[in-house]
Amino acid sequence: MTRINISSGSSFEKPIGFSRAVRIGNNISVAGTAPIGTDGKTAYPGDAYLQTKRCFEIIKIAIEKAGGKMENVIRTRLMLTDISKWKDAAKAHGEVFSEIRPACTFVEVKGLIESDWLVEIETDCILEN
Repeated sequence: MTRINISSGSSFEKPIGFSRAVRIGNNISVAGTAPIGTDGKTAYPGDAYLQTKRCFEIIKIAIEKAGGKMENVIRTRLMLTDISKWKDAAKAHGEVFSEIRPACTFVEVKGLIESDWLVEIETDCILEN
């Protein structure tokens, strides 16, 4: 099967050695996606809801570049630095996935690469044949 690596242009991709998303066959996996603005800085510092929305904007672009759509998402993983903010992240998640309803996990982590990132999200998709 052909492998397609999708780049978001993140400055982290080359030195770390990862792709924003990878498609093999009808599977798309999107790497941990942080709330990075178009200027390369953290978007919406201090706001878990808006940071989550930003992550999903980046994820949507990657999935579409790989030939998919958000309706193909079967699993999401949201990593939060403060689990008490889960309802803020869940609100943004629900705005995207209330009808799609992928398997979903919220976990608290000690920290993320940048101290002002409140959330980082991974997704998995399966495209219809």
